[in-house]
Order: sequence, then structure tokens, then C-alpha cells
Amino acid sequence: MAVGVFDLFSIGIGPSSSHTVGPMRAAAVFAEELKASGDLEKVASLRVDLYGSLAATGHGHGTMTAILLGLEGFHPEQILPEEVEDRLATIAETGTLQLAGAVALPYGVKDMVLRPLTILPRHTNGMTFTVADAAGETLHQATFFSVGGGFIVREGEEDAALKELAESKKELPLPFRTAAELLGRCQSKGLSIGEIMLVNERASRTEAEIRAGLLHIYSVMEGCVEVSLKRTGLLPGGLKVRRRAPDWHERLMKETLDQDPDFRDPKYWQEWVNLIALAVNEENASGGRVVTAPTNGAAGIIPAVLYYALHFAPGMDQATQADRDDTIVKFLLTAGAIGVLYKEQASISGAEVGCQGEVGSASSMAAAGLAEVMGGTPQQVENAAEIAMEHNLGLTCDPIGGLVQVPCIERNAIAAAKAINAAKMALWGDGTHRVSLDEVIVTMRETGKDMSSKYKETAMGGLAVNVVEC
Repeated sequence: MAVGVFDLFSIGIGPSSSHTVGPMRAAAVFAEELKASGDLEKVASLRVDLYGSLAATGHGHGTMTAILLGLEGFHPEQILPEEVEDRLATIAETGTLQLAGAVALPYGVKDMVLRPLTILPRHTNGMTFTVADAAGETLHQATFFSVGGGFIVREGEEDAALKELAESKKELPLPFRTAAELLGRCQSKGLSIGEIMLVNERASRTEAEIRAGLLHIYSVMEGCVEVSLKRTGLLPGGLKVRRRAPDWHERLMKETLDQDPDFRDPKYWQEWVNLIALAVNEENASGGRVVTAPTNGAAGIIPAVLYYALHFAPGMDQATQADRDDTIVKFLLTAGAIGVLYKEQASISGAEVGCQGEVGSASSMAAAGLAEVMGGTPQQVENAAEIAMEHNLGLTCDPIGGLVQVPCIERNAIAAAKAINAAKMALWGDGTHRVSLDEVIVTMRETGKDMSSKYKETAMGGLAVNVVEC
């Protein structure tokens, strides 16, 4: 199917969309196929092989435990954090996995086969699932690739998936693959970028369903922040990274102690933006419930910039709830349209193109969303997206200990501020600019190809090796 806004913004658990959400989804698909085949009761053994980046940083990213949950039949958009903790504790205690929720097998994290130096042709995030009967005969086998943002592709179906994508795009009223095509649609139809995206989304959902779905997405973002602000102490994983969001929130509230609780002093806008980004990513780092936007590693940027739009953009202090809802929907539709460009022309996978594909794409999407809700023309919105990505080009993915903590959490806050500045710069111009968004997207893709694998989510270079973990 054509990539839509609900593909780019999906609900899952942390800490990584490509290393946690995607593998869980692939494992769940495998379990469902096995159940449907009628061979489930014959299964006597299970083997899981992880390749490339999944094997190299899987422990820090929760890949192995996510796969266990997927094999039990859980899906990332449905499972709750408390269910995660309960099932993983049970598996660890008993050493037994409930395959497809029905067949008990002695299997755990230690049984997975890790091949960090073996890169399968399609993508570095490869995984193979194999089950056999008591005689050792293979009953079912499948290889999947987690290609970023929770998206998965099955080996052998890549060409079919591309063909299906092309065919489904033909069914859209206003299809686009490049920013130039998108701007052309805007000009010919007299619509904004968000409105073009809405027209296409209406091909598969009613406008009421789209609106309700996007408002639900934002409610999950808000819920993520609320939960994070109540948690204190250290993040899991051994790096001893302290949660800062609760203390920062307390300090900010003290600054407006004599004001209305909903008042947000404009002079503290950046502190609030930093807070929201950190809160989301601290929750993500702890395996909490987040919205991939468009990935988990970059999940804090769009919520932080949207928070800015709702609290600090001109006129929002007088906005009604209906106005605020309109802003949320317009922002996410516009950001989604820009996300489509990155997903189809390049990549949003840190393991494929570095963090420029995650944080860079999210910053670009957020800048576009903010420019649109602040009254930007399609040309200014495209300019905002271009500025934000241009100044994230070459960004590496080198998390210490393979954990989505350092530099990931702070990086979201920095990128959110970049997005806001990019939108403001674009809005002070007339939409004309020297470098197009398409040129920047192609540059990001090519830079990712040239980037050493050490800097693409392998924990083999950069901060991951130059900073002592303990």
C-alpha cells in the first residue's frame, strides 16, 4: 500500500522502531503464518538468526526480547508496557516461550544466533525465523528486514512490494513521490501540502476517521510525556543516565507559580520544547509506549515542535479546543507528507543512512508542520523542510552501549529547536531558495551510502567506542 500518515505515525514501544518495533512485528507475522499453516502443533524447535545491525546492537535496543513477544503473538501497536514486563519476566523465569500463544518451547534470548558481521543483501537489519519438527525437518522459514520506522519487508517479496506500492499510488487522487510533484499538486489544485495529504488519506478513510485517528496519535504523545514526568531515577541499561524531565518540569512550573497552571511564559519556549523532547525520549529509552514519528529514536521531535505550535505560536493563546484540534491535524498531515518523501526517495533507518535518516527526517517533517500551521505557503513549507534536513546532513548513529540514550535523547531536543528555527527562517522568506528539498533528500541518501558502517547503528565507531560505558 502507498505510505500514509498512519504508517509514519504508529503506536509502539521503545526503544527503537527498527530494532524493537520492526522485529516484534516480523516475529508476530511469522507466528501468525505458522498458526494459519496448520503446522503449529508439530513444532519441536525454533531458531532465530539476527544479522548486521540487529545483531550488533540488539541487546541495547531490546531486539531479542521484542522478538520473543512477537513470537508469542503480540503486536507493537497493541501491547502495553505492563504486559511487556509481565511476559518477559515469565519467559525469563520459566525459560519457556509460548509460540503463537499456544505451543510451549524452551527458548530465550540466549538461544538466538547473532551474526553482526553478516550483512544480507537487502538491508543490514535482517532476521530469519525457522521452526522444525521432532525429526528436524523444517516446517516453516522466513527472512524479514526491518527497514526503519517499524516497516518490515519479507525476503523475496521486495520487487512485489515495490510493484504494489506503485499500483496503490495510482489509486490515490493526488499521488506524489517528490517535493516537486507535491508542489505541483498544490499549485494546480490551489491546496496546501496538508490538504493534499488529506485528499489522499480520504482514499482509504473518511475525514472523520482521519481526524479522530490523528487526534488519538497526539493523545498518545501527550500520554507518553505525562507518564515520563512521573518517573524518576536512572534509565535502564547500565549507562546510569539520570532522568531529567521530572526535575526540569518541576523547575519550569515554579517559574510560573503565581500564574494559571496552563500558562506558558513565552520567554521559556525553548525550555518547554527541550522538556517535551527529553520526556518522550526518556520514556522511549525505558521501553515505554511511544509514537514512532517517524522512528522511535526520533520520537520526541515532532511532539516537542507540535507542543510549541499549540502553546507559543502567534494567536494560540486565544485558541479554542476546536482550533487546537485543527492545528494538530494540519500539522501531522503536513509532516506526514514530508515523511512520505523521505520514505520513498531515501530512508528513515539509522542502520541504513545514519541518524540523518531518523532525527534529520523528523526535524524536517516537524519544520514543515510548524511552517504550515503558522500560515506558510507550500513553497515556504517546503523550504522549512529543506533547511532542517540540510543542517542535519551527515549525522551519524553511534549510540553508546547500543542504547537509545546517548546521544539520542539530547539530540531530539536539539533537532526540535532546529526545526522551529528552520520554520521561522522559511516564513521570513518568500519561498524561493537555492537548494530544493528533493536535492537535499537525494544528498542524504547518497551520504548514507558513503557513510562508514561504523557510524550506522553498529556501536563500532564514534561515541560508541570513544566513551567508556561505565
